[in-house]
Amino acid sequence: MFRAEQRDQDGARALLEECEQRLGRPRAVVANAGVTQDTLAVRMSSEQWRDPIETNLIGTARILDHAIACLRSGGGGSIVVLSSIVGRVGNAGQANYAASKAGLIGLVRDLARAHGPDGIRVNAVAPGYITTRLTDEIPDDLREGILAATALGRLGQPEDVSGPVSFLCADTSSFVTGSVLAVDGGLSL
Repeated sequence: MFRAEQRDQDGARALLEECEQRLGRPRAVVANAGVTQDTLAVRMSSEQWRDPIETNLIGTARILDHAIACLRSGGGGSIVVLSSIVGRVGNAGQANYAASKAGLIGLVRDLARAHGPDGIRVNAVAPGYITTRLTDEIPDDLREGILAATALGRLGQPEDVSGPVSFLCADTSSFVTGSVLAVDGGLSL
């Protein structure tokens, strides 16, 4: 696994170059970033707005610029972007995060249309609440409300997301592009 700081364009380029040197041209790229600065929109400072948008949306776009060039020169491949169910349905106190993740959905659809002729498939996975360090901070009363609203009655596990991501990276999904796959345990029903 190779990692880069999404807000650093030179780091993104270096990451893909290192990957290509060590392993050959990638056939799939997964872009996953998720920072939050939660508070009601009317209380958000400019920095609270900026951090999730610069990291989650703009940083991902920078990675994808390089990924597309790399995949195009290799004859195509797959890109999977981790959005969020919050980008599809919103969530009180997360306007900045929701905007950044909704922006990713628009970016994915635009890139899928633009680069399909290059043999590049671009899709998004929109997880619901997954057990991570971000969800560890959710207060118990809010967590109980989330569980009650989720059809499966539980938080997801990282493995619940990795399977759909793997599918979208694989050749078995060769006719899937521009899609947003909700992996939210039925939260958005």
